[in-house]
Amino acid sequence: MATAVLAIVAIILLAIGAPVGICLGLGMVATVIGGFNVTTLTFIAQQMYSGFESLPLVAIPCFMLAGSLMETGGLSKRLVNVAEKMIGHVTGGLGAATVLACMFFGAISGSGPATTAAMGGILIPYMVKARYDRTYATGLAAVAGGLGIIVPPSIPLVVYGVATNTSIGDLFLAGIGPAVVVGALLIIVNYFIAKKQGYVGTRTFNTKELVAALWDAKWALFLPIIILGGIYGGIFTPTEAAVVAIFYSLFVGLFIYKELKIQDIWTTFYKNTTFVGGIMLTFAPAGALGGVLALLGVPTALSNFLFSITNNKIVVLLIVNVFLVFVGMVMDTTSANIIFSPILLQALKPFGINPVHFGLIMTINLAIGFVTPPVAGNLFVASGMTGIPMEQIAKKALPLIVAMFVALLITTYIPAVSVGILSLR
Repeated sequence: MATAVLAIVAIILLAIGAPVGICLGLGMVATVIGGFNVTTLTFIAQQMYSGFESLPLVAIPCFMLAGSLMETGGLSKRLVNVAEKMIGHVTGGLGAATVLACMFFGAISGSGPATTAAMGGILIPYMVKARYDRTYATGLAAVAGGLGIIVPPSIPLVVYGVATNTSIGDLFLAGIGPAVVVGALLIIVNYFIAKKQGYVGTRTFNTKELVAALWDAKWALFLPIIILGGIYGGIFTPTEAAVVAIFYSLFVGLFIYKELKIQDIWTTFYKNTTFVGGIMLTFAPAGALGGVLALLGVPTALSNFLFSITNNKIVVLLIVNVFLVFVGMVMDTTSANIIFSPILLQALKPFGINPVHFGLIMTINLAIGFVTPPVAGNLFVASGMTGIPMEQIAKKALPLIVAMFVALLITTYIPAVSVGILSLR
């Protein structure tokens, strides 16, 4: 009964437009006021404080800030130039370059909407100029932008790691395989669409030009090596890596490329403060929610419910994926991650699911949610850039979204794609 009251109060508040953190907080308070004797206001407050008391959580605003500084500092266009010189000569080359550029930028920003905005803002006009259908070009940028949260370092992977107490370093390492699978499938689908529509390569391949582009972008391409190499080399933690990324971004933008101005730094800090505030408002109540639901026995009940349906891990994972796809359609990424990842992971433990493996399953589902209405953060960003309605973009991008689902199934049912790399350390 207490669980039902919590859910009803939270859903009603969500329906009237209250922030997710407020909905969760008041939902938990309702279980206390209702006299169910399950928890206390003191316990909720302690759990909310514990949600903040996490050093890895500091990595989220730091990675976001580093990505913004690198974008403002002139890295975006250099990454696009590398991708275009590398693969722009093949059929559908600009589309493939968009996917590659999103992978490059995702290794800097860790954010799907940021990747869509940065890469789409540059490459959509290029594709339209090369006679690509404008709606398809917009859809491709939106879907490929989802790579921003799969390619390590990834903000949702940090959120998942903090929420479930899973190694963030392992999650980053495990994200490499799924990112390659997603990127490869998007490039393949784009190739066949381009072949059908006549989207030919924009230029001939020139090794000298590619080398020159790589040299010009070396400072941008070196950042992921510093971050991941430092983490896996034991030089610093993921949180420390995020701070290093900020100072590296400032140095490159101010003194190497000289495109980052002092006034840009203030603007970037201001924009990211709003984002971080929203995350914190969600993270604290969601952290408390996990403790309250554990007292209510929800993870155990969910696990028993899954066992009552089937004890087949393949079927259980399919059920969970269907649920997460729906969640991704109606909730923002951070809220969905914080609320559901601890509950589902606890429920899946009896089935022997690796926490790192599930983290990548969760992240790809959330990436799909970026391009499946009604919430669809990437579609919203892409629509804002081009003025094309979200439903038209989603319809044109449907084959690419299907490719994302295929990548999800591959990652789900072939664990070696993600966790296999961990055994090579």
